[in-house]
Amino acid sequence: MDADLAAMLPQVLEETEIASQASLNATIGGKAAQFIDLHHEVILSPEQYVMLYMRGFKRAMSPVDAPRPDANRRNFEKFRASKAAQAYFLLFLKRSYLKHFAELSRKRPPLEESEVWIGQNRAHYGLLVTPIWREDRLEWCNDRSEIRHFPKLYWTIGHVLRTGLVVPGDPDRITFRQVDDYLTFFKNVLVRASFSPHERGIAERYVAYVRAAAVPESVPLLIPEFRYGGTAAAHRYRLDFCIVDPFTMRKVGFELSPWSTHGRLTGIAALTQAEVNDIARGNFEREMAKHKAFFREHGVYALIYTDADLLDLDRVFDGMKQYLAPVDAIAPLDHHLLDGFFA
Repeated sequence: MDADLAAMLPQVLEETEIASQASLNATIGGKAAQFIDLHHEVILSPEQYVMLYMRGFKRAMSPVDAPRPDANRRNFEKFRASKAAQAYFLLFLKRSYLKHFAELSRKRPPLEESEVWIGQNRAHYGLLVTPIWREDRLEWCNDRSEIRHFPKLYWTIGHVLRTGLVVPGDPDRITFRQVDDYLTFFKNVLVRASFSPHERGIAERYVAYVRAAAVPESVPLLIPEFRYGGTAAAHRYRLDFCIVDPFTMRKVGFELSPWSTHGRLTGIAALTQAEVNDIARGNFEREMAKHKAFFREHGVYALIYTDADLLDLDRVFDGMKQYLAPVDAIAPLDHHLLDGFFA
């Protein structure tokens, strides 16, 4: 593509009267972010990229009969008057797509889902994609323009090593230099605070799984104590664990629900059967409301493990493993193979 563009260049510059290759390339490439919603679009082919660019270009230019044509209209007319320029335009866009294939073809978290808050009340932490500290508001937020350029797989061990964790109101990040640094914090700080032996058992198995992985940084995070209300101090619910597929952004929650903490009734000796049933019904309704709320608000479908399941934590974790080994359905192109197949 580079060679073909270089061969076309002299004729294109002559026919469009554009001063240089740098100006020509900027005229085309400099408008991509204006013509295409690069944050939300998942673009799967060079042809789709060209189509989206053309649609945006068409919407942006002034009408053909406008008394004072804008720059987009003037550029369009230059290309329309030159077949060579049109060929250059199409090939340049296709090359641009292939240069940025990895970031353009993968699904990105929407801005409103680009931060997760985890942990107990008054001991919670934020995991963002591109965290920046806003001094004017004294809070953390995402740098929206950089989310699609994020170099790691979203919501993986590599993600948290890249960004660290943040604390509300504090401009200093908690950072981790290597995988074991994060795993130690995960097990001994994030999970330990729950006081649940079942959660600690799952955490230990996850730590061993990550350490044994061929590429630990690519393993999805087992997100503990996912907070429904984010940073809100009086938030209603937490999920024990959550995993986000780094390729599809699909979220799966895991709720460890032993009877001792989620269903057991105490102090009922003096109550009637009807009163006991009302209390049990209320407990059940609150638990189900939690799962419905997480699904409606955050798109998290939660798997619930009860006492019978929790007798065998190895089996529970085996069920989680399928979500810890996601598959990228959009494999990167092997350009060396494509270019040299018949060489």
